[in-house]
Amino acid sequence: MQSGRDAKTVLILCEKPDAAKRVAIALDEDGKPKEKRLRKIPYYEASRGDRRLIIVPALGHLYTVTPKSEDRNVYPVFDFYWAPRYMVERGAKETEAWISAISRLSKEAEEYILATDYDIEGATLGYTILKYACGGKETVAKRMKFSTLTAEELRDAYEKLLPQIEFPTVEAGICRHFVDAIYGINLSRAMTIAAKKYSGIYTTISTGRVQGPTLSFVVDREKEINSFIPTPYWTVKAVVKIGDSTYEAEYEQQILRRLDEAERVVEDCRGKDGKITKIDVRRFEQKPPVPFDLGTLQTEAYSFFKYTPRRTANIAERLYLEALISYPRTSSQKLPPSINYEGILKSLSQRPEYRELTTELLTRGELKPNEGRREDPAHPAIYPTGNLPERALSEPERRVWDLIIRRFMAVFGEPAVKQSVRVTIDVNGHLFYLRGRQILKEGWMRFYKPYTRVEEVLLPPLKEGETLEVLQVIREDKFTKPPSRYNPSSLLKRMEEERIGTKATRADIIETLYMRGYISGERIIVSELGFDVINILRKYCPLVISVEFTRSLEEKMEMIQNGKESMENVVREAVAQLKPVLERLKMNEREIGRALNEAIRKAKMRDRIIGTCPVCKTGQLMILYSRRTGKRFIGCTNFFKGLCKTSFPLPQRGKAKPSGRNCNSCGWPTVEVRIRGRRPMVICFNPDCPSKKGRRA
Repeated sequence: MQSGRDAKTVLILCEKPDAAKRVAIALDEDGKPKEKRLRKIPYYEASRGDRRLIIVPALGHLYTVTPKSEDRNVYPVFDFYWAPRYMVERGAKETEAWISAISRLSKEAEEYILATDYDIEGATLGYTILKYACGGKETVAKRMKFSTLTAEELRDAYEKLLPQIEFPTVEAGICRHFVDAIYGINLSRAMTIAAKKYSGIYTTISTGRVQGPTLSFVVDREKEINSFIPTPYWTVKAVVKIGDSTYEAEYEQQILRRLDEAERVVEDCRGKDGKITKIDVRRFEQKPPVPFDLGTLQTEAYSFFKYTPRRTANIAERLYLEALISYPRTSSQKLPPSINYEGILKSLSQRPEYRELTTELLTRGELKPNEGRREDPAHPAIYPTGNLPERALSEPERRVWDLIIRRFMAVFGEPAVKQSVRVTIDVNGHLFYLRGRQILKEGWMRFYKPYTRVEEVLLPPLKEGETLEVLQVIREDKFTKPPSRYNPSSLLKRMEEERIGTKATRADIIETLYMRGYISGERIIVSELGFDVINILRKYCPLVISVEFTRSLEEKMEMIQNGKESMENVVREAVAQLKPVLERLKMNEREIGRALNEAIRKAKMRDRIIGTCPVCKTGQLMILYSRRTGKRFIGCTNFFKGLCKTSFPLPQRGKAKPSGRNCNSCGWPTVEVRIRGRRPMVICFNPDCPSKKGRRA
């Protein structure tokens, strides 16, 4: 080891403080790096061989794409550049100190290593910091590539440095930022300015290259639901007695379109016995599930825990930074042997709840995962690292970690063996089917419990030719149902299927639609403002909400990443397509402004009225703001008439709006409070609600 004076100084740039700390501990020879601060910004000094390592974190993106013109009331604008976030974004003031600290520390370094997340965003944010804060060091920086923050993998990544950062990926990332800014800023300004010119009141109205098509999915579904006309149909079931139990057998035609048909079946079968004419037994294997990519993790977490896609992504990010799971923003469904399946399972066996299952897998011999088709050149599928928590996990963190662990174990399981039975029963010439299903061998399902949903229907021993007593033949009158509403998970899945957005941005797009007031509720409902935004875009610039157009841009950005297209061509083409759209919006500014303002007015009023006042019974409870304190509360509209003084406090954080549902315990209307990145809370503000009795103050 050389002396500190002779040692070569290396700056290692990480994405976040937690990641920087893990890199520093892993690379320091004694595992005890020095934690230091520069203008309150944390960084670490470590020693390794003949190197003095300065490990400094960013705070996510420190630079952003912004128009050169500072006048926010002007569009179109096509001249954009990278600028420090603190110069152009409200609430980003702290990034100034981070840029200053990184810039100063970079002057001490002779070598540079980029150790941000190995994906398009990590590469782009690292490139901008190396270029602008470090004074053009992007061309000389080397690259650490890793998928987990375990000490072993970090040391391996340091020893096997890539000679340069991934420039094609950077170019694709820069292109995405520029195209998204060009579309998002221009279209949002066009509508915001139109609304302001008409009413004189400023209200942010946003849309964008991916946001527009995503909102159109929900609007189109809402229109289908609203225009749906139920049509009647009928079903027939036979209740048969087998031993001491009764079973329902369904008629061979599951749906009967005419009432007289259904009545004839009931009449023909009344008082008649049934005869078993055929028993079909089918055994089949169900393969294990494939490893999690981000989308399937988000889908499962919503299905079992009702966590929104964004919340799941945030939880997974925390687990990654704690070195408990691999990098979550991946589209891969592959688990390469290099991750050391056996080592991970042995480590997990230290936890009592996994010991029996991991031991079973380890004693089987070869470990071979059932993999999916999707691949990601940057990272494998999501998997547990085998590291155990260094602190007590919160309940949401524990749940998601457990889900990932059990999915990892399940992919190594054997196929499950299931059996289905279909018994054909002839009742006076009419055929009914009795169905059973049974799990003969759990296989992989044993490892994925409690996240398997299987409902067995066991039938008693039966044989062909057997006569069964028919106790009752039932006709059920039904109506067709409209298509189901989207929820955050199914909307994200639709985005994936249409290949718009990226694994890292889809959840944020959906969250933005909520925050803008375009959509609401877990079963998504579109507001009038959401309808109007899509109607305006569809009338004046249908290209902007075209899935095909958005998808083609995504494909071209992938081509940039693969070296088959240039950023300049893609940006040039995007600008050429947007110019006539903006010209048309400007020509129809007044009409657009009028439509938007009417929708904004209705939306604001609807978002404030909670429901009928339960005290005076004649007024409406509304979300109001105190002129004296600026705080919000719930008050009765009869207060202004001097008839009712009813009021209730509200949480001051997050966006509050009517939930549209009454409290199950007291029947009062409730309020939904949505804090960005968290699951919405539904609050009953009745102080005497039975559900609140026994709670600690």
